[in-house]
Amino acid sequence: MDFVLMLHSHLPYVLNHGRWPHGSDWLCEAALGAYLPLAGKLRQLERGDVQAPVTLGVTPVLANQLAHPAFAAELDRYIAQRLAACAETASAMAGTPEAPLLPLVAFWERRLGQLRTLRDELGGDLIGEFRRLQGAGRLELTSSAATHAILPLLARDESIRLQLLVGRGEHRRLFGSDPAGCWLPECAYRPRGMWSPLPGAPNAGVRRGIEEHLAEAGYRYFFVDAHMANAGAPLGIYGELFAGESAHLPDPAAPDAAGRQSPHRAYRVTGAGAPVDVAALVRDPRATLAVWSRGHGYPGDGAYLEFHKLRWPGGLRLWGVTSRASGLGDKAPYDPVAARLTARAHARDFAATLAAIADGCGVGDRVIAAPFDTELFGHWWFEGPDFLGDLYAELPHHPGVRAATASAHLDRHGAPAATRLARGSWGRNGDLEMWLNDRVQWIWPLIWELEEEFWALAPTALERDGTHELLAQAARSLLLLQSSDWPFIVSTGEVADYATRRVHTHAGETRELLGALRRVLGGSEARVGRALARALHLRDAVFPGIVPAIAAALVPARRDHAYATIG
Repeated sequence: MDFVLMLHSHLPYVLNHGRWPHGSDWLCEAALGAYLPLAGKLRQLERGDVQAPVTLGVTPVLANQLAHPAFAAELDRYIAQRLAACAETASAMAGTPEAPLLPLVAFWERRLGQLRTLRDELGGDLIGEFRRLQGAGRLELTSSAATHAILPLLARDESIRLQLLVGRGEHRRLFGSDPAGCWLPECAYRPRGMWSPLPGAPNAGVRRGIEEHLAEAGYRYFFVDAHMANAGAPLGIYGELFAGESAHLPDPAAPDAAGRQSPHRAYRVTGAGAPVDVAALVRDPRATLAVWSRGHGYPGDGAYLEFHKLRWPGGLRLWGVTSRASGLGDKAPYDPVAARLTARAHARDFAATLAAIADGCGVGDRVIAAPFDTELFGHWWFEGPDFLGDLYAELPHHPGVRAATASAHLDRHGAPAATRLARGSWGRNGDLEMWLNDRVQWIWPLIWELEEEFWALAPTALERDGTHELLAQAARSLLLLQSSDWPFIVSTGEVADYATRRVHTHAGETRELLGALRRVLGGSEARVGRALARALHLRDAVFPGIVPAIAAALVPARRDHAYATIG
């Protein structure tokens, strides 16, 4: 039975939008906590000839930032800042009751030094390293929508096409290959059918299914949560189901009187539209909960590093989880050796869990698909990369489980079974509530209005000389406005003011650019608008090849387009 680990990497565009806490420091923290450690672990496994065929997604907006020269300078500054914090913390602790924690400060100094050395070995080029690993057959890279937009909520099919076309084009530019897989942002999906998310929404009526857009863009597969394929209960983005609840989930591999499908196979997605060759891999509930569950998964073990307790000033994490019930004031000092041994034990346990699932499914075309946010491994769960390395080293001891990329599984088995998917996401309650609720529904009319205006002007602007600079930057600003991160952050209530400000910033700039474009198309000059376009192109330096994608988004692909065949 194949085991497909999907790691989805994403951050919104934060370069040149401040530093702490939600600007470039956010990006540097994720790179230092998750992306660099993952690259280092994959290199280590490669040197040991341990097969670790990860399916790794990097959203186009994140890839653009990691490839930007400004990121290299910001990361260098950030590492130096963290090392200075270690030195200052050690000096402040010496000769005080905190002195017993000094070995942990030294631990962080070594850790940061190792990561800086790794960064230097890679020439600061994370994108290049992931591209190299794919070329060496060590992993598979997937793409996503350009700025991680919630595709089912966009008002225009042209907007969905632009998100997917830009995403595919940027993947080709940065990674040198055409991606077979597309990570649907937040696993958000809707089938062909009536679309009217809010009263007064434009273009209400029958809309195409997301799988139709994926097929047109040339994608072969995507991932969905179990409930969307009638293969389990919604788990939520952070696995809100607890162990007691998960114990009562029916075995999805067993026959079920209610018609529940198995999550352990890839399905050919069907709908009311024309047939398409796109497969959906289903998130496995049992495997996911063991890692993802906030209350009962591995990351909550007392031996692991406590994420939420930091020493100020300096911001060093020096304590362990200790117990799930202990308050921050009751945390014991972190023990790196004990944590390392625990990660190894958990990797063995997880491998045994995968083997048990495989034993219950028998032989054939079955697959265990386990998608996670990359940032879980190393950032939220510090020991996560070690867990992954130990897992891949352990799997050869379980011959019934074969680690594989998503494409390798489809190459071997295809997607012979067909299914219709339900609308949903991997968010809370399994629906789109986190991105469409009373707190954030004001965002969508802003987006929809600007979508309508942009696509009304785009056909003429594409045909005119001297308009492409304005058109391109208006498209970039509109794409950045459509990021799923802004409504999600507002919905959580954490730093909602920052996300609200980003919405108003990108909406205002898109509106101003479109106004300038309209004036130019009407025969007037727009010096202020052109100056704004040039300034924003420096600040939001993403998607250089966007104009051809705009033109392509206006022309739906032919229905008989030759897509990659599954099965």
